[in-house]
Amino acid sequence: MSLFKKINVDTEAAKSTEAAAEHVMCLIIGSGPAGYTAAIYAARANMKPVLYTGLQMGGQLTTTTEVENFPGYPDGVTGPEMMEDMKKQAERFGTDVRFGIATSVDFSGKIHKVTFDDGTVITADTIIIATGATARYLGIPAETKYAGMGVSACATCDGFFYKGKDVAVVGGGDTACEEASYLSCLCNKVYMIVRRNELRASKAMQHRVMNTKNIEILWECQVDDLFGTNGVEGAILIRHKGKPDEEKFNINIDGFFLAIGHTPNSGVFKDYIKTDETGYIITEAESTCTNVKGVFAAGDIMDHTYRQAITAAASGCKAAVDAERYLNELKNK
Repeated sequence: MSLFKKINVDTEAAKSTEAAAEHVMCLIIGSGPAGYTAAIYAARANMKPVLYTGLQMGGQLTTTTEVENFPGYPDGVTGPEMMEDMKKQAERFGTDVRFGIATSVDFSGKIHKVTFDDGTVITADTIIIATGATARYLGIPAETKYAGMGVSACATCDGFFYKGKDVAVVGGGDTACEEASYLSCLCNKVYMIVRRNELRASKAMQHRVMNTKNIEILWECQVDDLFGTNGVEGAILIRHKGKPDEEKFNINIDGFFLAIGHTPNSGVFKDYIKTDETGYIITEAESTCTNVKGVFAAGDIMDHTYRQAITAAASGCKAAVDAERYLNELKNK
């Protein structure tokens, strides 16, 4: 094939791909409280949003058995039920909800392009990224076995269920200290399981936990396993693992809280969207605007401080409003 013919063939193929792409006014990637709330507001603003759920439809909240701190549910609600309610509300106003995972993006032009795992290509005037962040786990099988039965990655979400009981927090950074401090106001006893012989947390946080009577720090300890019949009843720990004075012992606990960080699900966007050193998307001032015009971020993907369903939902609302204003600005130019 001559170079001329190859160029023509490639050009035709590119045109064919562009023609096959579906264009939408607003594309939402992610289906947690941020994504669904953004969809509700965008649909009511006649932006005809298309929402791709990602691998975990409903996001992290679907792993939470009871939600008691979200307004509007006076008797509490399960995480999956609340997410299904949000999904139905978004669909009621016309959101097109689809299952799929974004595998690549091209934000180099005014029209943004996203390719999904089934080969579908969507171009959009505005995009709202609500892909969240994934809690880091130790990797022991018991974490899966007792998910929702004593294992949690959010003390603020689940701490109330352990009022007056004994719990453990894994980690030695600021997050772990904050979680332990919060739980100490609810629980009878809080163990902090720390791998090293010192805390990585700020001096202020260290001072707080070390001066809280019902917090006990277990230095140089690692979690070997959890045990319990119908939920977590205790943890098996190893102190000085791999050393001559290695010691294995048990602690009796009702709740096991992981506080070793979160991984923002921002990898697919990294070539275009600015993030901090951890991977959280950076937004402008108090808005949800990213460094790319027409692309917005909401929920845990841009919030490493609060990480609550209600704050995620609020930022989803803001993202939809920001997207609507952006579209109006384009029309008036």
